[in-house]
Amino acid sequence: MEYPELEIREYLDRLDRLAAQTKAAGWERDPLRRLHRLREFLFEEQGFRGNAEPYYDPRNSFLNDVLDRRLGIPITLSLVLIEVGRRLGLAIHGIGLPAHFIVGFQTQDGCVLLDPFSGGAMLTPEACQEVVSRALGRPVELQDQHFVPVTKRQFLVRMLNNLKAIYFQQEAWDKALGVVERLVLLDPENSCETRDRGVVLLKLGELRRAAQDWETYLGQRPEAPDAESVRSRLRRVRQALAALN
Repeated sequence: MEYPELEIREYLDRLDRLAAQTKAAGWERDPLRRLHRLREFLFEEQGFRGNAEPYYDPRNSFLNDVLDRRLGIPITLSLVLIEVGRRLGLAIHGIGLPAHFIVGFQTQDGCVLLDPFSGGAMLTPEACQEVVSRALGRPVELQDQHFVPVTKRQFLVRMLNNLKAIYFQQEAWDKALGVVERLVLLDPENSCETRDRGVVLLKLGELRRAAQDWETYLGQRPEAPDAESVRSRLRRVRQALAALN
C-alpha cells in the first residue's frame, strides 16, 4: 500500500537474522531465560525503542520502516518481538489493551507481560491498568478479557485502524481509502467501516459510491446513534447527484 515495490523477502530475512543473532549471542535452553535474552538483545543491544515523537508518523506502523529505523509504536514493536521470538521457538502473543498494546508469554507459573514500547519492561496487571489509565486520561479497571491473546486477524485490524486514524487526521484520503477497503474485507460484519468508506469516497468526489455505502450502513443499522446524521449527509449527496443529471 505505502511501498508497492517493497522487497518483502528482504525484511523476512531481516527477522531471520535477528533471531540468529539472538541465538548466537547466548542460547538459553530455558524458555523464560530465552525470552529475557531476546528482550535484552532487541531493546538494549539492537536499540529498538518506542517513538513517542512523532507518535503518529505513519512509518511507525509499517514493519519495514520499524526494522530500518528501529522505531515504532506499541503494536509494531510487539510484532517484531513476536516474530523474532517465534523463530526462536517462543510462543509470544499479542494483547490488545485499550489504547495500548503489549505481549504475553505463558509459563508454568502464569503469564509474563512485557511492554515493547517501554524497552520490553515487565508489567503486572496492576501496572497495565496504570498505563491504560494514563493513556485514556481517566481511571480504568481492566478485566480478564482484556488480557486474552488477539488473533492474527484482530492484530491486523488494529494495525490498520492506527493507519486509518493517521490518514484521516492528515486528510490523506487516497491512502485512507486503501486502508478502509482492507478493513471492510477483514471485518465485513463491522458496518462502521462501510460508513467510514463512504466518508472517504465523498472526500474523493465519489458521490455515488459514497451514497451506496451509507445506504448499506443505514440498512444494516437503522437505529445506530449516528443514523440521523448519516441520513442527513445522504440526503445532501442525493441532492448533489440529482443536480448533476
